[in-house]
This record gives sequence, C-alpha cells and structure tokens, in this order.
Amino acid sequence: MNEIKHFINGEFVGSGSGKTFPNVNPATGKQIGIVHEAGMDEVDRAVKAARAALKGPWGRLSVAERMALLHKVADGINARFDEFLEAECLDTGKPKSLASHVDIPRGAANFKIFADLMKNVPTESFMLDTPDGQGALNYGVRKPKGVIAVVSPWNLPLLLMTWKVGPALACGNTVVVKPSEETPRTTTLLGEVMNDAGIPPGVYNVVHGFGPDSAGAFLTTHPDVDGITFTGETRTGAAIVKASADEIRHVSFELGGKNPALVFADCDMDKAVEGTLRSAFANCGQVCLGTERVYVERPIFDEFLRRLKAGAEQMQLGAWDDACTSMGPLISREHLDKVLSYYKRAVEEGATVVTGGGTPDMPGELAGGSWVQPTIWTGLSEEARVVKEEIFGPCCHVQPFDSEDEAIRMANDTKYGLAAAVWTENLGRAHRVADQLEAGIIWVNSWFLRDLRTAFGGMKHSGIGREGGVHSLEFYTEIKNVCIKL
Repeated sequence: MNEIKHFINGEFVGSGSGKTFPNVNPATGKQIGIVHEAGMDEVDRAVKAARAALKGPWGRLSVAERMALLHKVADGINARFDEFLEAECLDTGKPKSLASHVDIPRGAANFKIFADLMKNVPTESFMLDTPDGQGALNYGVRKPKGVIAVVSPWNLPLLLMTWKVGPALACGNTVVVKPSEETPRTTTLLGEVMNDAGIPPGVYNVVHGFGPDSAGAFLTTHPDVDGITFTGETRTGAAIVKASADEIRHVSFELGGKNPALVFADCDMDKAVEGTLRSAFANCGQVCLGTERVYVERPIFDEFLRRLKAGAEQMQLGAWDDACTSMGPLISREHLDKVLSYYKRAVEEGATVVTGGGTPDMPGELAGGSWVQPTIWTGLSEEARVVKEEIFGPCCHVQPFDSEDEAIRMANDTKYGLAAAVWTENLGRAHRVADQLEAGIIWVNSWFLRDLRTAFGGMKHSGIGREGGVHSLEFYTEIKNVCIKL
C-alpha cells in the first residue's frame, strides 16, 4: 500500500485534516494505495510557496539556466522510466505497450521541447514617427504570468500534465497541479525528479483531491492564482469559468469532443481502417481526440465496416504488463456504468450492434476490473443521443454518406469542435474538406500525429484558447510594451 502525499515547497506533506481516499487499480478494482486529500490550508500553502518561488530564486534565473534545469527534469523522468511506467499503468490500467511509447516518453519530451522552443521565440519592435521628427522605439517584453493552476485529467495523466507544466515553467511561471483523483501517482513521483534536478522549492507543487468542496475548487478560486489551465469535460470547464470570473483570471481549456472521421471511397483502405481502429479504441476509447462518429462513403461502406469489425474483435484485453495486451480497462466503476448506460441506450434507440456492446469475462483478479468490450454500431439517426453525446469509451457509430457536402454537414452537426480525421488520396478534396470542418485540429490520412509547435485546442464547446508552440507562450506570459522617446 502506497501513501500518496501532497508535494508542497519541495516536500511531501500529509493533509492536516487527516482526510484520505483510496487509490484503486481499475484493472482489478482493488485498492493499491491511499491518497491524502487537500483542504483549503494545503492549497493555500502550495499557492504561497509558488508565489514565493516566483519572487525568489526561480525568478532570478537566466533563461539559459532555467532551460538547463528543464532538460534535467526530462532526463530524470527517462532515467526512472520503469518507475513512471509502472505508476502510470497501475493508475490507469492501460497496457505498457501504449504507455511506454506515448505517455512516458512524450511526457518527458514536453520539458525539452518547450524549453528549446521558448528560448528562440522573439517579441516585437516598432519605430514610431513623432511630430518632432525624433521618433520613438516601441518594443515588447514578455514576463511570466505568475502562479498557474494546472488541473489535469486521468486519461493521459503524465503526458497531459507535462503538456501544461512544461511550457508554464519554460516561460518562468510556477505551478500548483491538481491531478485527477483517479491518477495521482506520476504527478507525485515527478516531485522527486524536480528535487533531484535542482528545481527550487515552490516552483512545482501538487495537491490531491476532488473538484467541488475539495482541492479543485479551492485551487481554482484562490485569489493569488493568475491563470488556470484545464483539460477535461465541458461541464467541469464551465464550472471553473464561473468560479474564476470574479478574479478575472486567464483560462485555457481543452474540453470535450464528439469527433468525426470522414472516410472517402478513394482512401487507402488499409490506412483508413488501421487509423480508425486506433482513434476509436486506443486507451480504451478514453482519448479526447478519439473518434466516436465514422462517416464512410457508400461504395466502400460494407467492406470498411467488415474490416473495422474484424480489427475490433482482434483486440486483446488484459493486464498492463502482459505483452499481448492491446486494450486495458476503463478508469473506474463509475465510468464503466456511464459507458454501459450508452451501450444500453444505443440498443434502445434502434442501433444495430456490429460487435461488442457489453462486458467481457476476465480471468482471475481481473474479473473485478472496469472492463468493457470494444463496440461498433450502425443504423442510428443523427439525432440519437449516442451520436450526439460524448461517451469517452471504446465505441463508435458508423454511418454511410453519398456526397462530400453530406459528410461535411453531418460531421459539423455537433456542439463540439475538437478534432476530425479525413481519409482520402485526393489532395484537392483533402484541402477542401479540411477547410470546411469545424474543429481545432484536422488530421488527413493520420490520427494523433502531433507537432508541438502547432496550435492545439477546440472550437465551440470543445475549449477556450490554444496551446502549443508560440500559442503556449501567449497564454503563459504577459507581454508589455516599452515606449522609448528618442
């Protein structure tokens, strides 16, 4: 049994109230640790430590010194790769084949990539003509925004947390992180790496707990927090916006999605099937960028559906450390109940279940886990709740279409606008369709291919703002103009 404490001002500390909650392995349903729950006191101490570090040694470092430390953090994660891998897989149940190629290496890389990026981004300068003919010089200066509250999700705990912490620290901010209560391990373990790398106390802080009336609410309403970055469901994002309004805090949100894939008859079928299988079922469908709506041009509909079904049925559910495992469990019993309620609703709404639709029989101690079958439906109307609402499980609805305009119309008929995928070998169509889709990121003949220099974020109910590259710089810094009269 592990005791998971807060990390405040460079030290691991328990909760003064003595409140704890269980850390559960979703693959077995068994408790594997206890987590301390932060109250207002722990959150206040973490924010004050972050403010002090901002004014202290961290704020006095040169850019080169700060970047060197962030490289050490990345190296420290990689040096303890196996520890991070086990911690991430125990929390999430995801197979090590996924976490070892995505979560841990990309989580570490976020520190190096943003460190290198930020030291090479210029500001702006302008010469201004003045009536006396002497002129004036204006130039921009970027300063850290201050103390950043990072509220990170459970589906890719290390990766999506460092996606925010990396650029925040590269820009000179300090952070207080509230990881999901489901996945506290790697965020806490990173505290040890921060200390080993020489990051000053107070720069990186972690408080554990829940949302309402717990660490999440206390952190996002704290008056000394300067910015909030959040990844999670739209409803929670809306609550954070309301809570932060009184203090006029800057926010950056990546929220929910109901992402479409458009598969045209001229696609490379092998690529389209493989890519859609990954986008619908990777990480047990618990990916904000995942595909839940698949639109297939009618001439290839039957073949595509047949091959997608065969691929889903070849997936191996099992323990995280089994080399044969390709899909793990859902994150919790609560989430399992939600996903199964949509499986039931799909049938009630008239869906044809192509494959899946229930829970598998798992052996041994895995029988107590939050397991669900990869599921494919057809036959629902575009107004069905299963087609309209985000499920966040390993499932998709496949619908035929007859024209490009029809496919675009159905893809855009959603309140969300996070991501979309287009499968076509016609270059003109690729540009034309991508231009008309209402989503923050459009993949053509690929999925989950990310260049961290590019803008990332959602439209409509899928988010506020953009991060990545210079767009992270825009959120994590304040720019001020200096005007020099010559």
